[in-house]
Amino acid sequence: MDKKMETDNLEMRLQALESRIYGERRNKSGKPVKCAESLARIQAGLTNTANKRERVKILHKKIEDLVKYLDPQFTDHITVPDAMKLEFILAEEDFLLSQAALLEQVNSLQPLLDSTYIRDVPEHATKLQRLSQIHIKEQDQTEAQSVEVKKLFEEYNKMMFLLSKQFTQWDETLRKMEEAKGIRPVE
Repeated sequence: MDKKMETDNLEMRLQALESRIYGERRNKSGKPVKCAESLARIQAGLTNTANKRERVKILHKKIEDLVKYLDPQFTDHITVPDAMKLEFILAEEDFLLSQAALLEQVNSLQPLLDSTYIRDVPEHATKLQRLSQIHIKEQDQTEAQSVEVKKLFEEYNKMMFLLSKQFTQWDETLRKMEEAKGIRPVE
């Protein structure tokens, strides 16, 4: 039953594709044009043409050899002897062993990836997003508070400077008055 439904679904998709490609065109008998039929006719024509030409027949027979020759590793296979390949492998032995050890370590840690902690990550991600928003809001508040504290420190420093200047002026005035009266300042 399931295969029939898949076949029907595939048939409907194929019909939709054919209507997109060919539109409302019809063949000589008045039936809608079918892609599979067109492809079968083209394949038959190519096969007939290939069978009539002797060179194409020979090419078809040698196609496997051509694919083998087109493979980029074919030249390495011809030019690099097996002893040299063995030397390449032995030269990289330490690297290969370290990679194998790392792969074994990853394989041994696989159960950790299947743990409930990892499966609960989406739930924690939403919580983390809420906490991130709160954190950003608090950072903004902290920045505003820092600006306010800086302003208060500047006002405090300005006030202390003015008070210090005022006390210095009063001390200078008091010293001049004491000198004018002949009073010796207490040290």
